[in-house]
Amino acid sequence: MAEMRIIDGTFSVQSQSPKKLNRSSTLEIDSWMPSQTQAISPLVDRLMLLIEGSQCVHGEEHGIEIALREALANAVVHGSPSGGEIKVHVRCRCGPGNEISIVVTDHGKGFDFRNVSSLTSEPAGEHGRGILLMKAYMDDVHFERGGTEVHMRKRARNRLH
Repeated sequence: MAEMRIIDGTFSVQSQSPKKLNRSSTLEIDSWMPSQTQAISPLVDRLMLLIEGSQCVHGEEHGIEIALREALANAVVHGSPSGGEIKVHVRCRCGPGNEISIVVTDHGKGFDFRNVSSLTSEPAGEHGRGILLMKAYMDDVHFERGGTEVHMRKRARNRLH
């Protein structure tokens, strides 16, 4: 099985043309981002070019992008609010089984993620909307490490050829 590892900081999307990976290829991305809101869009733009090029979840890219932006925003705003030298970690794996898994880890205090399952359509106040969007666009969203790590998974829809 072919494997491509993309490590942030050692590549530039301009120098990497997103190529279609064959069905037996795996794309793994391991990236760190400063805990600053202005760092979200440049990272998401680079990651989405690679994800789109992998075609592991063709047709689902828009929802994945929204979920990824929300997870990163939560990590920056709630998980690492002091910014500065603190980093947010993103791991992404596009596997040959036509699915993508994304893990976003922050260095905050976490939160009681057991209360997240009680959110339905109207989160209280300004908090919870990002989690609702992640759950709406991804097939599986769960939290680990006391709420400092969000795991998201999306499977490709079956397509008729």
